[in-house]
Amino acid sequence: MAKTKKVKKKKRNNVKYSPMIIIIALFCFLLMILRLTQLGLSNKIDGVDLKELASKRTTKTETLTAKRGTIYSADKEVLAQNVTSYKLIAYLSSKRTENKKKPQHVVDKEKTAEALAPILSMTKEEVLKYLNKENVYQTEFGSHGKGLSELTKKKIEALNLPGIDFVESYQRYYPKGNFMSYTLGYAKNQTEVKNGVEKDNIVGEMGLELYYDKILKGKDGYLTYQKDLKGYQIADTKEVRQDAVEGKDIYLTIDSNIQFFVEQALHTATTENSFDWFTVVVAEASTGKILALATNPAFDPNKRDMKSYVDPTVASPYEPGSTMKTFTYMAAMENGVYDGNETYRSGVYVTEDGTEIGDWNRNGWGTISFDRGYALSSNVGIINIISRHMNSVMLRQYFRKLGFGQKTGISLPNEAAGSLNFKYETEVYNAGFGQGITTTPMQNIQALTSLTNDGMLLEPYIVEKIVDPTNGDVVFEGKRKEIERVASTATVEKIKSLMDETVNGIGNTGAGYKMPGYSLIGKTGTAQIASDNGGGYLSGASDIISSFSGIYPKEDPKVIIYASVKRPGGGNQAVIWHAIKSLVVNISKYYGYEPEEEQGEILIEYQLPSYTNQKTEEVKQKLSANGITNIVTIGNGTKVIKQFPAKNEKITNKDRIFLITNENPATIPNLTGLSSKEAEAVLKLLGVKTKKEGKGYVTGQSIGAGTPITEGMEITLTLNPKFNAE
Repeated sequence: MAKTKKVKKKKRNNVKYSPMIIIIALFCFLLMILRLTQLGLSNKIDGVDLKELASKRTTKTETLTAKRGTIYSADKEVLAQNVTSYKLIAYLSSKRTENKKKPQHVVDKEKTAEALAPILSMTKEEVLKYLNKENVYQTEFGSHGKGLSELTKKKIEALNLPGIDFVESYQRYYPKGNFMSYTLGYAKNQTEVKNGVEKDNIVGEMGLELYYDKILKGKDGYLTYQKDLKGYQIADTKEVRQDAVEGKDIYLTIDSNIQFFVEQALHTATTENSFDWFTVVVAEASTGKILALATNPAFDPNKRDMKSYVDPTVASPYEPGSTMKTFTYMAAMENGVYDGNETYRSGVYVTEDGTEIGDWNRNGWGTISFDRGYALSSNVGIINIISRHMNSVMLRQYFRKLGFGQKTGISLPNEAAGSLNFKYETEVYNAGFGQGITTTPMQNIQALTSLTNDGMLLEPYIVEKIVDPTNGDVVFEGKRKEIERVASTATVEKIKSLMDETVNGIGNTGAGYKMPGYSLIGKTGTAQIASDNGGGYLSGASDIISSFSGIYPKEDPKVIIYASVKRPGGGNQAVIWHAIKSLVVNISKYYGYEPEEEQGEILIEYQLPSYTNQKTEEVKQKLSANGITNIVTIGNGTKVIKQFPAKNEKITNKDRIFLITNENPATIPNLTGLSSKEAEAVLKLLGVKTKKEGKGYVTGQSIGAGTPITEGMEITLTLNPKFNAE
């Protein structure tokens, strides 16, 4: 029987899929499709702007920094400008170095710190604190590493230190140091962080730099472009550029020569006297433009070493004292109640409430006229004019008409209005002679313009023009601005004659300002300083503010001068006399005015010895004792090292002698008014080469006074045969 062979059937593996898994898988797939659709159609995902994110990764924007404008004097001397400065950085990441033979990061931190420390005025340990920072690509060195000069940069570069680099920037520089510092003020670098990027801005913080900050700084531009992975611009890609708008240049009305005369007078006063402050303002009589203004103590805007941020010329009003008598007399004249021949009893006046108000000479001068009372600066004279013929309303209205109690509008920051707060009898009398009210020097300058413009009050101004440096367009021009007529011709002429008598008459209060041969006229003032606690006035000998308001020359006035000094040492008001007189002499020479010869003047001849190595002040005393008073001191040194004319030469009391002192560094003097021979001789002694344009006397010089002398320096002198030096 045959056997049957059984064939085994293979079993099939049937995999069973859960319907739930299939549903979940399909759902996830659907979500992916929806997400992709969302990503493709939406601008923002999870609050993130995808377009902006992509742009940031591929787009770079650079700031195009606007150059800050330059400030010039009227004669184009640079007073404030931008100069290149540098910020020191050190690369710390070794990833920056691709070739170990040429390292691009700081390798030896100890050596680097030791080399940098003396140049940065830091200790080695201080430098190491920056170099030892961890997990940073680069580091800076704080304030010590910013604002570095080109010279400092070259010193550091000469060290050949790996990983050391510089970022170029700008800082504000004032080439004349403390020259009219309170007027210019200062601007400094401030770091701004925007979108995580640091940017240095120069910002005005005081003076003209603050007042005209927006005009000077211009407007930054930008450059936007597509970048590659290394941050470089991709070729042939679109870029967006907005050019920077450069800051405007400002030309002041300041005459650098007259400003130098003022600075020189204040410096001399500082070396010979003590005071809290001393301020002088000079204005052009016919226009009201400010030719010079300075305050001492001053400061160097490059160092910002000021002790006070307040500018006394505009921002710190004080009781002016007897210079206000001029305007009280004008008020009486303009109200038709003044008779100069009317008399009163001088000495002491007793008010209705029993208050005694006295003249500075309480014994008085007997019965005198109002005209005489002005020249003697009599308080009692003012009181009698007011009590007999005026009232508080008349006085206040006229003071306000002249601009007191309100800002002049001069383009300087923080200008104060002062105050005219007087109501009761004693207050009105005090206001008439400048106590109990407050004014500023600039307000006094403005009021005095009425006396040099036939009664027309002018607005003082200090900006000559503002210029767009890119095309030379004048975008603003300062001009003579008439406010209103405040006095008649008769009043003006009468006041000027009273001011003339005050200075040039015999035995009057302005006698200290008398200058034979010079027709300076003016009015003096001495005000007591009010007590801080409001309880009356201080009584110390030095607790005064001495002032002078003057016009020069009397006929066809050229300048108005207002000066004041607070707390002169021991109450010695000669400090202000000497400053004004030296200023007038220099201004007279500068404008070519020849002083009138004194009748019967004796000519003295003197043979000069050698003054080398002698003390400067002792030499000046010796010369003065021998009748030689026309002494020009070059520099502020204590010893004489050279002289002109030389030893054994003969001079007269009409000649000048020049004493070169051991000032270090030596600086270029003001040569205006010197003869060609004198100027060449002085410059030769100083080691400066000379070029001449024209013949006669010096009317201009290519290098400004006060500039440090360097080896090989050459100066061009402009000469004019019509200039009168004597």
